[in-house]
Amino acid sequence: MAGRRKRKKHIFPKIILFLCVIAVAAGAVTAAGWSLPRLFRAVGETVNTAAQPQAEFPELTVSVEEVDGSFYYQQLSEKEQQIYREILQAVQEMQETVQIHAGKDDDAAKVYEYLLYDRPELFWCDGSSQMTVYEEYTELDPGYSCTKAEKEQKQREIDQASEECLAGIGADASEYEKIKYVYEYLVQTVDYDEGAPDNQNIYSALAGKRSVCAGYSRAAQYLLEKMGIACIYVTGNIRGQGAHAWNIVNCEGTYYQMDVTFGDPVFLEAESGESVPHNSINYDYLCCTDEALSSDHIQDDFVPYPVCDSDDLDYYRMNGMYYDSFDADAILRDMNESIYAGEESFVCKFSSDDVYSMARDEVIDELIPLAAENLADIYGLSRVRYTYVDDGTHRRVSVFWDYGESGT
Repeated sequence: MAGRRKRKKHIFPKIILFLCVIAVAAGAVTAAGWSLPRLFRAVGETVNTAAQPQAEFPELTVSVEEVDGSFYYQQLSEKEQQIYREILQAVQEMQETVQIHAGKDDDAAKVYEYLLYDRPELFWCDGSSQMTVYEEYTELDPGYSCTKAEKEQKQREIDQASEECLAGIGADASEYEKIKYVYEYLVQTVDYDEGAPDNQNIYSALAGKRSVCAGYSRAAQYLLEKMGIACIYVTGNIRGQGAHAWNIVNCEGTYYQMDVTFGDPVFLEAESGESVPHNSINYDYLCCTDEALSSDHIQDDFVPYPVCDSDDLDYYRMNGMYYDSFDADAILRDMNESIYAGEESFVCKFSSDDVYSMARDEVIDELIPLAAENLADIYGLSRVRYTYVDDGTHRRVSVFWDYGESGT
């Protein structure tokens, strides 16, 4: 994996989740019939009932072909799609004010939100706006997080980071291999940091290497779309923790859920004080189903997201770590083989809650200690240490071997 570096891990009680912080601009949108509980809100909106000045609409140069495949664009009416293209043209040019064909009965704020969900490359848009609504048009003042000169410099840094990333995967790789590569690359190169600058956009993840869920998800969308793979930015909540963002990807015509942020694991620190290896990855959130994701994610329903019901790309199933039944001898044999191979970890994921419940205690209390004794014998260790993670939500037990130094 290109670009790996040692990373500081966050240790929280119980396995489990990243608490994502999503910035929401101050103020509220007052347009009738629609609210914005998610990532973007207008700083202010004024409905002007006075006689409207003569509108001066710029020539629209963004074509339908440039945006037609975008997921959120396809959720809009024909008129809203025109407004979408008008706003896109304005923010691409970093215009301070633009007049768009959105009257008092239209919702330009919704269209702008959809645009920003579709276009991760618009990193300079901070999601805020000031709108003055007239009878037949709206005057829009988008908010920007940097100047044009700063934008150009940041774009150069993003381009360099993207090129370095994509150089690590061959053009002849399968779509699954490309998706997996981006997932692993971001987990291994980005630190989760709530205080990271620009953490709602791709600059934080690709150039700054520090971000939160919005940055991880937008970076995944940006990189995959560069390789021609459809990737949707998805919003929702984590049960008991608040707002969150992740992705849905299209692999060979089938849709799958993917949460890169949760691929960067947060583990309960072992009683020994040892944490898991810095390059470990949680694959439960790579190309998974709606059902699997729903154990801790609540997906927003303001648009009809594609159904993700295929588990044929489950990482553990594809890599011989998936058990349909509990066979203690087979699992111990597989653990020992992981030690013979010098692997850092061993994972066993079970097909059902019943199989997991049957296996859990014996795996943790008997099989792992037996394999650890084998590790000591093979490598001549004076003491053996290991870290295990018991993830009941995903019916998975993982153990991380510490090969240490041999005894004398």
